[in-house]
Amino acid sequence: MQRLYDFLRRHPTRVDAFWAVVLFGISGVSVTSVNGAPDHHGSVAAGLAVSAVLSVVVALRRRFPEPMLLLAAATGLAQLILDVETTVADFAMLVIVYTVATIGDRWASRLALTAALCAATLAQIRWPDPERSVLSHVAIVVFQTVPFALAWVLGDSMRTRRAYFAQLEERASRLEKEREAQAKVAVAAERARIARELHDVVAHNVSVMVVQADGAAYVLDAAPDQAKKALETISSTGRQALAEMRRLLGVLRTGEHQESGEYVPQPDVEQIDDLIEQCRSSGLPVDFKVEGTPRPLPSGVELTAYRIVQEALTNTRKHGGPNAGASVRLVYFDDGLGLLVEDDGKGAPHELYEEGGADGQGHGLIGMRERVGMVGGTLDAGPRPGGGFRISALLPLKPAH
Repeated sequence: MQRLYDFLRRHPTRVDAFWAVVLFGISGVSVTSVNGAPDHHGSVAAGLAVSAVLSVVVALRRRFPEPMLLLAAATGLAQLILDVETTVADFAMLVIVYTVATIGDRWASRLALTAALCAATLAQIRWPDPERSVLSHVAIVVFQTVPFALAWVLGDSMRTRRAYFAQLEERASRLEKEREAQAKVAVAAERARIARELHDVVAHNVSVMVVQADGAAYVLDAAPDQAKKALETISSTGRQALAEMRRLLGVLRTGEHQESGEYVPQPDVEQIDDLIEQCRSSGLPVDFKVEGTPRPLPSGVELTAYRIVQEALTNTRKHGGPNAGASVRLVYFDDGLGLLVEDDGKGAPHELYEEGGADGQGHGLIGMRERVGMVGGTLDAGPRPGGGFRISALLPLKPAH
C-alpha cells in the first residue's frame, strides 16, 4: 500500500487521466441511454463532445489549472447556447473549482467562485421545469450551489494550510541554518581563544628553557650537578611545549594567526581555590574538595581544568536561579585528573548551555568540549535527576596518540 501511495503521489497526472477516462465512460453511457427520452435536450454527438472536453479538464486540471478553468467555463456556456442538457461529465466543473481554489492564481480562484455561484441559476433558467413552482426552483438552485461553494471553501482552506506548512518548513530550515552558523562561529571563536592561551603556555615553557639553558651554561664547570638538573628541566619543559604544539596543530586550522594583545600568566589548578572564594563572595555557595594526591600537571591540563570549573560555576550563577548551590570535586588519578561540577538550581535547558556563554569565558558546552578535546579528554554533561546540572570531565595526563 505504501508503494502504491508513493506512486500515486509521484504521478498525479496519470491518476487524473484515469479518473477522466472513468468519467467519460460513465457520461457516454448516460448520454446514449437518455437520448430517446421525450424531455432530453441536445444530440448524442453534442453530449459526447461536451463529456470529452470536460474529461480533458479533469485529466489536466493540476498541470494547467487556469486554462482548464477557462475551458470548463467555455464548455458550460456552450451547453447553454447549444441546448445540451447537463450530464454526469459536468461533475468536472466541481472538480476544477476545488483545484483552482487550491493551487490556482487568485484571479482564477475568484472567477471559479463566481461561476460556481451562477451555474445552478443559469441551468434552471435555461431548462426550467414547468411543473415546478418558483419556490421549488429556488430550492433546487440552493441545493445545487451548496456543493460548489463547499468545494471552493475546501480548496481555499487547503491553499491556506499548504502555505502555512510551507512557511513553517522555511522557518525551520532558516533557524537550522542560523543555528549551524552560530555553532561554527562559536567553535571558531573558541579555537582562537584556545590558540592564544596555548601561545602563552608554549611561550612560558620556552622562556623557562632559555633561563635554564643560560643557568646551565653559567654553572657547567663550577656545579655540574646543578647543570645536569637544569638540563633535565629543559628536557621535560620542551616535551610539554611540543605536546601543546601538537594539540594546537591537530585541532586548530593551519595558518591561523594569533591576535595581538597583552598576555597574562595563565591560571592553573592551584588557583581554583581563589576562583571558589570569588564565587562564594559573590553569593554562590560552593563546596570544594580535592581527592587523591596533588602533583604537578601539564600546563594544558591545568588550564583546561581551571576553565571548565570557571565556566561551569559561571553558568550556575547565571542560569541556576536563586538559592542555587554548587559543588566541585577535583580527583587525582594515576593517569588523569577528574573533575565533577554539580549544582542544585533550577537549571537551564541543554540548548542554553550549548549556545550560551559563560560571560565571555567560552560558549557553554561548545567551549568545554573544545578545551577537553585539546588535551584528549572526555566530557559528560547533562541535567541531574531531581534538578540541577552536572558536568563531569576526565583529563589524561598524557596526550592521546
